[in-house]
Amino acid sequence: MTTAPSQQPRDRALGRGVNSLIPQAATTTPADQATSALAGLRTVPVHVGVLRAAVVLLEEASRTADDDTKTVITSTVELLHEAIGKTCS
Repeated sequence: MTTAPSQQPRDRALGRGVNSLIPQAATTTPADQATSALAGLRTVPVHVGVLRAAVVLLEEASRTADDDTKTVITSTVELLHEAIGKTCS
């Protein structure tokens, strides 16, 4: 008797693909992880209210962040503003 090989659920396979894009080393900074995660998620549809909330939270976080983190926050906020502009046009 032959049985069909079990296949992993699609979500699980996709999750591993996204995780491979995000640096996981102990020396990887949260800013590097966020940058990598955003690079992989640029085409995901998101409600504009979520984008606006993210901008507010990131701008607040940048007030106390170190220079490297501020740089990542600034580029992320620019991407969010670009996405908001495309959504609202």
